[in-house]
Amino acid sequence: MADLVLITGGAGFIGRHLATALLRRGYRVRVLDSLIEQVHGSGSGTVLPPEVEFVAGDVRDAEAVARALEGADHVVHLAAEVGVGQSMYAVERYVSVNDCGTAQLFQGLIERPVRRVVVASSMSVYGEGLYRTEDGRTVEDAVRKPRRPGEPWDPLDGEGRPMRPVPTPESKRPALASVYALTKYMQERLTLTLAPAYGMEGVALRLWNAYGPGQALSNPYTGVLAIFAARIHNGQRPMVFEDGAQRRDFVHVEDVAQAFVLALEHPAAAGQVYNVGSGQDRSVTEVAELLAAAMGREDLGPEITGQARLGDIRHCIADISRIRDELGYAPCRDFAEGLTELAAWVAEQQAIDRVAEARRELEMRGLVA
Repeated sequence: MADLVLITGGAGFIGRHLATALLRRGYRVRVLDSLIEQVHGSGSGTVLPPEVEFVAGDVRDAEAVARALEGADHVVHLAAEVGVGQSMYAVERYVSVNDCGTAQLFQGLIERPVRRVVVASSMSVYGEGLYRTEDGRTVEDAVRKPRRPGEPWDPLDGEGRPMRPVPTPESKRPALASVYALTKYMQERLTLTLAPAYGMEGVALRLWNAYGPGQALSNPYTGVLAIFAARIHNGQRPMVFEDGAQRRDFVHVEDVAQAFVLALEHPAAAGQVYNVGSGQDRSVTEVAELLAAAMGREDLGPEITGQARLGDIRHCIADISRIRDELGYAPCRDFAEGLTELAAWVAEQQAIDRVAEARRELEMRGLVA
């Protein structure tokens, strides 16, 4: 009989694409998901493939976890609250779901061990990415000080000069700048500590900005491309914090699914941490403009707020050489084609624009300045 893979949080954006990829490779797939309203309430994605066995339940519920683990051979742990901004005030919720949920999953795995557990971590654990000074020195502990009007947005070296962002490898020390980052790092450390202690293999994937059809368009704390798409779809300009020159790596969800399959199957992955991105970086302003063009709304140029959110980082660019060299990962989705695909999908959806509401919430709590 084919191996059974349990995907926690598998009814979400990445989980649905991963389930499809695993079914194509001959696996049996079971999903555990609590279907929270913030993510699933808008009906913003396709349903799970009919071959997937669905278990309704919270990852913090011991009985639900036990049911979901029955007969499983592998686990992909995606269940988590997502979003830097919201994590800075919904502290108990994020810590409970992300960390206590992971603890509960492993409490169940002690009784029902599997061969391999792959956890979704995040690029947010790095804080600021790797930088290089004008004289060529590499800086991995860059920190942005509170910015005064007229000062550069970029981190500065010891002589007050802006530094250049360079690709960030897995060897960079974590710098946990938000509650979300703290919880994601805890998830990966629990996995890499407890899995081998009980005869299992653990793998952590640090994901960059995933995008593609099926994202939760009405969730103002989801991926930035989905947030931009919801704004444009409703005739509003995408809202860009700071000056819009911050750089990110955007990776198609099908390439993310490929990375999870490799992490499940490749012998070399056991006990390792890997970055998952596209290997290409773009400014947030550029991305907003390209998406507006793909959606036929070039008139909706980005609204540059000039404000910063507490917990946000300036630049973080993925170095994917390790997962490429060790596991054979090869991102294949062209960004322009991916935006065209996303735009076509969004055109058929309904999206409630809650970005202004989320911004007011952050401002009220002093988390935007």
